[in-house]
Amino acid sequence: MGVPMAGRVVVDSLSERAAMMRESLQKSQSGTDNMVSILGSFDHRLSALETAMRPTQIRTHAIRKAHENIDKTLKAAEVILAQFDVSQQAEAKILKGPREDLESYLEAIEQLRSNIRFFNNNKSFKSSDGAVNHANNLLAKAISKLEEEFKQLLSSYSKPVEPDRLFECLPNSLRPSSGSPGHPGESGGKNPLSNSHSEHQKNGLENAVYTPPTLIPPRILPLLHDLAQQMIQAGNQQQLLKIYRDTRSSVLEESLRKLGVEKLSKDDVQKMQWEVLEAKIGNWIHFMRIAVKLLFAGEWKVCDQIFEGINSLRDQCFAEVTAGSVAVLLSFGDAIAKSKRSPEKLFVLLDMYEIMRELHSELEMLFKGKACDEIRESALGLTKRLAQTAQETFGDFEEAVEKDATKTAVSDGTVHPLTSYVINYVKFLFE
Repeated sequence: MGVPMAGRVVVDSLSERAAMMRESLQKSQSGTDNMVSILGSFDHRLSALETAMRPTQIRTHAIRKAHENIDKTLKAAEVILAQFDVSQQAEAKILKGPREDLESYLEAIEQLRSNIRFFNNNKSFKSSDGAVNHANNLLAKAISKLEEEFKQLLSSYSKPVEPDRLFECLPNSLRPSSGSPGHPGESGGKNPLSNSHSEHQKNGLENAVYTPPTLIPPRILPLLHDLAQQMIQAGNQQQLLKIYRDTRSSVLEESLRKLGVEKLSKDDVQKMQWEVLEAKIGNWIHFMRIAVKLLFAGEWKVCDQIFEGINSLRDQCFAEVTAGSVAVLLSFGDAIAKSKRSPEKLFVLLDMYEIMRELHSELEMLFKGKACDEIRESALGLTKRLAQTAQETFGDFEEAVEKDATKTAVSDGTVHPLTSYVINYVKFLFE
């Protein structure tokens, strides 16, 4: 009887526990359902809150965006106002002109150019076209004043070189002695009976040192360079070339005129007495040395510094400045080369040929570039004509000796005058 009783107790206990678990699960399910209901309520409320807050969020974002746009606009306005301020400052400097403070004036021009670039790149700004037009007009006035300043500065410091200054730049062997006329020492012409041109003097001339004169003060050249650069940048190359050519060419021609260079035609040469012509040829030889080694060399130095970095314009300016002076000098040599031949002219023709050959390398160095082609060709052409005329003159002399009809014998047994003349003539040629 005891065992069945014990089993019933266990079953009852298990049933009781199962009932308790069922009740507990039912309560848990009820709690879960309540929690789901509560969470669902929260979700509904949050959705409603989000819906209610959305307009506020949109307004807040719009306000933030508006603030950002306002900041950008203010910064853009500050930049634009700064450009207007720069333009006003530049205008004030330009209205004063370049004479008082050239450096500030050139800075103002650069500021104007920057100002124009800014407004051209900001076409959305309503007044940009007006600002660009104003700046361009102001820039045109500024460049016009620069042209005036360049012309005034170049003219003020461009003066003819006095002969005495040129003689001081020559080697001692070529300087005129005291009381001599206004050209250096050596005799212009020669004849078979008089040899004044020593071998020692020839060697000295080959190694002589020439010091070109200072044509424009060194402190002025950088200013002229800066002004020229601005004019070129503004597209005023032709106006710059004209100003430079007109000023410097007239000064160079006046320097040569003071030295004694004359413009003589072939007819003028033909009409001259031989003694006068011989002296002028001697002078011409010295003038060529002075012109090439001093004046043209000095002119090249000035041109090179003012137009540094702009080789094509530099060469063109130098060619146009010197063309007239070169033409005057070469035309005299050409007139001699084309004049009527005579035996006594052979020696001066050889002297003229010799100076042209001596100056050849310097002429090639100075007159380089396409702009100087005509000048180089003219100089080379004269050298060839002088050589040809000298050769033809010697041929004429040989023919004249062969045709000489003198039959008179010398009674005292001395050398015949014609023989003596020919020997001296040939001897002088070799010397």
